[in-house]
Amino acid sequence: MQRRINKRASVSGTPRTDVGLAVHDRYWARELRSAVLCGVLLFGALELLDWGFVRHTLVRTSWWAALAVLLLIILTPPRVSTADGGLSARGLMTCQRVRTDRLVSVHISEGVAPRLILTDTSGGRLVLDPRVLVANPLLWHQLDQGAHRSQELGTLRCGMPWLERLGQRIDTEVCRGILQTSGLE
Repeated sequence: MQRRINKRASVSGTPRTDVGLAVHDRYWARELRSAVLCGVLLFGALELLDWGFVRHTLVRTSWWAALAVLLLIILTPPRVSTADGGLSARGLMTCQRVRTDRLVSVHISEGVAPRLILTDTSGGRLVLDPRVLVANPLLWHQLDQGAHRSQELGTLRCGMPWLERLGQRIDTEVCRGILQTSGLE
């Protein structure tokens, strides 16, 4: 049997890498399950307390259910994915998308929970936890390629040093993971 390998080529004859490749956060489902589990455990614990103190009513059950759903909404992570030169993060009620090949600025907000803030030429804005990129090197690769294209086109005006530092951190984590897996560390 023969396997066909389709290569996409640009007009200049050099291969275009990762065009049309869809990549998703590989840990999103696990984090969603954890959020659901937290909501269910909170609801179960509050119901058990009500049964123990003999205060169980339908109104209180509905309040506990609403509280558990609120916790689920708060803990549900956005689903980060990339496809066709864009990076998107879909939450329960929001969807943020930027074109990585048309980035204007990249900022990292410092603080307790650092966030990567990307802005593109059409006004799109994406706020992202950098740990998602550290945990998903393929997502990082797509963002890095798009940022380099933006820099070549001259649209990326600020933020490349931050992306380079983030890239070094991701490379370090990937190397550490490879060494741990192979038993060399």
